[in-house]
Amino acid sequence: MLVCVAAYPQHAPSSNPPVAMKPDVPVDVLGRTTPRGTVLGFLAAGQKREHEIAAQYLNTRLRGKAAENLAHQLFVVLDRRLPAHLNQLSEKPEGSLAGGLNRELVGTISTANGNLDITLERVDRGKSGVIWLFSSKTLESIPEVYEEASAISAQDVLPEFLVNTRLAGVVLFEWIAVFVGMPLLYMLTALLNRLLSLLVGLLRQRASRSVEVLPKPVRLLLLAAVIRWFLTRFSLPLAARQFWSGVAAVIIIAACLWLFLLANSRVEKYIHRRLRDRDSLGTASILRLVHRVIDVSGIFAAVLVALYHFGVNPTAALAGLGVGGIAVALAAQKTLENVIAGISLILDRAVRAGDSLKVGDISGTVEDIGLRSTRIRTLDRTVVIVPNGQIANMNLETLSPRDKFWFHPKVGLRYETTPTQIRSVTNRVRELLSANSSIDDGSLQVRFVRFGAFSLDLEIGAYVFARDWSHFLQIQEDLLLRVMEIVQQAGTQIAIPSQTMYLAADSASDGANRARALATNKEVGREATATKSA
Repeated sequence: MLVCVAAYPQHAPSSNPPVAMKPDVPVDVLGRTTPRGTVLGFLAAGQKREHEIAAQYLNTRLRGKAAENLAHQLFVVLDRRLPAHLNQLSEKPEGSLAGGLNRELVGTISTANGNLDITLERVDRGKSGVIWLFSSKTLESIPEVYEEASAISAQDVLPEFLVNTRLAGVVLFEWIAVFVGMPLLYMLTALLNRLLSLLVGLLRQRASRSVEVLPKPVRLLLLAAVIRWFLTRFSLPLAARQFWSGVAAVIIIAACLWLFLLANSRVEKYIHRRLRDRDSLGTASILRLVHRVIDVSGIFAAVLVALYHFGVNPTAALAGLGVGGIAVALAAQKTLENVIAGISLILDRAVRAGDSLKVGDISGTVEDIGLRSTRIRTLDRTVVIVPNGQIANMNLETLSPRDKFWFHPKVGLRYETTPTQIRSVTNRVRELLSANSSIDDGSLQVRFVRFGAFSLDLEIGAYVFARDWSHFLQIQEDLLLRVMEIVQQAGTQIAIPSQTMYLAADSASDGANRARALATNKEVGREATATKSA
């Protein structure tokens, strides 16, 4: 050692100044750099009866057997009385800072003299670094509390082989409690539900109708309540209390989530029934979407609560979820566009199920309006699925909401028809339409409008009140037949499309040019007839 110390001054100083390096934080082999590491390390040493190692977690001046005895007493007190909230202990070297600087509250134990706070304090041990130890103030009260920690425990009541026998490191009693006790308790809650349901049915005089008084989620809550009651009545080891406290927490979270989902489903069915009574089934698609979003939100919230209960920080998961949500939104851009367009169509009531419409080149009847697409039954009885985004960006012609149908035929009379006959036809057609209750009198017009190429044209115009397109066609058919009868009764006929042609030719016998006319009447659907004059 002296040689080494004497040798230090003999080193020539370096020409370059030393670079300032950040000192390394010493790593404690016992895991005492964090509050959780201190508590779990102490409990592990006490469980193995390694009292010499357990004493190194205490901030005490005692040494040797006295320190080991104090460590044993502290382990017994914590194992019997400490609340099972180890998952909430801080894993940060500086602690949670909830109990103040360099102090950390592990839990509170009820004693005969009041509540005792089990605290840790951060101690600087020089070369060993800054570590967390059980505070000296807490250790002062441990011997007195140790005398009180003689409550009834499972080891004092159960047979020795159930307590001392271990399978995979777990006491045999706990295996039996998990696989036998919990199913048995749940069966008892089911039996209680049957008895209460029968009693309620008898009171309501509806014994034939099944009435479930205790739904399955409520039975799970009863099971968790029994576990909690058991933990308060028996002083189990801290590890067992930590396990059963976690089991009860998981059951409570799952049962509350189950109740939330059931309530959300009941609300959706009620609203759907009200919408069906109001003939607003198109809103059912949005209702389903809202129902699913609420369900997913409830599940996500339950997962976050479970992670927080077991000491897992969900901040990183939330950040990753946000980045993943952006990526999914970019990848599903078209799908989101169709969904938003579908919501807009349903809320605006631009299209309803059963409407007859024309979208682009597609004509038919709407069968279903979904969030992503709309199903249209065409006139050929085929089904066309059109994305809602396309419908929102196209001109949409809805035929079903029409309150009136435009009756607008054109009647062409032969050129041989006289003005008197034309007046007779127009007056009688006007009287015919005015007498019909399905015709809107304010829109009625019957006029002789023009001299056509082969006919004298009459134009009839009027709005017709009809239930739908089929009803309008029925009314229109009857009116057209009556117009034909009026034309025949007036002594004229409906013109047939025809054309008159005049031809000129020379005669070679007398050398004189004479005009010769050849008239050819070409009738549609008949053979041509030619007349020649000298």
